[in-house]
Amino acid sequence: MFGGQITVLGIIPARGGSKSIPGKNIAMVAGKPLIAYTIQAALDAKSLGRVVVSTDSEEIAEVARSFGAETPFLRPPELAQDDTPGIEPVIHAVRWLDEHESYRPDYVMVLQPTSPLRATEDIEAAVQLARERQADSVVSVCTAQQHPYWMKRVTKDGKLVDFLQTDKAYTSRQSLPSVYALNGAIYLARREILLERKTFYTDRTYAYIMPEERSLDVDIKLDLKLAELLIRERACGQTR
Repeated sequence: MFGGQITVLGIIPARGGSKSIPGKNIAMVAGKPLIAYTIQAALDAKSLGRVVVSTDSEEIAEVARSFGAETPFLRPPELAQDDTPGIEPVIHAVRWLDEHESYRPDYVMVLQPTSPLRATEDIEAAVQLARERQADSVVSVCTAQQHPYWMKRVTKDGKLVDFLQTDKAYTSRQSLPSVYALNGAIYLARREILLERKTFYTDRTYAYIMPEERSLDVDIKLDLKLAELLIRERACGQTR
């Protein structure tokens, strides 16, 4: 399918409105705006041809440009609402670059700014996996912290029962089958798949398994504090 080098566009979606943490995408974490960690990891990745931030906020766009990302457009307000499907801003960016710059990469990689611990090596590895498997898409996952076989639900009359039924009793974590959860760090798909199907999932979607220590997804204020702690800890380890 791919005889030589493939072209990959990196898109960082970062809307201005955030209910859980106001101004989350540019909140300061260990001395830098949250979005800066994703921009820097993307710019350091040789496999990404361009790094574009899609935002409806001029403030976020200015911060993004100061760290080296492109902001060729401002996202329309109707694509920056709480209920806007996550795929829509990506489709908008891909189409805008085609219509205004005739830029048509082979693959599109979406990098959420809420994954500040994602490393450049993760980006490179996901692209390499797509190239080797000639994949439609690659999505990052990590080992699930809570196993579904140990999850419970409560019935209408208050009884505690298994969430999933299984014919085998798992009495130790070591005996459980491996289960993975989306970590939100990397979504990579062929451009035509995105435009035609509006999804990152096909029967040729491959998993890129990331370590748990790089899989933090910032959603609430506690996550910001944890991110700061882990980033400072990592920086200390690199300077020793």
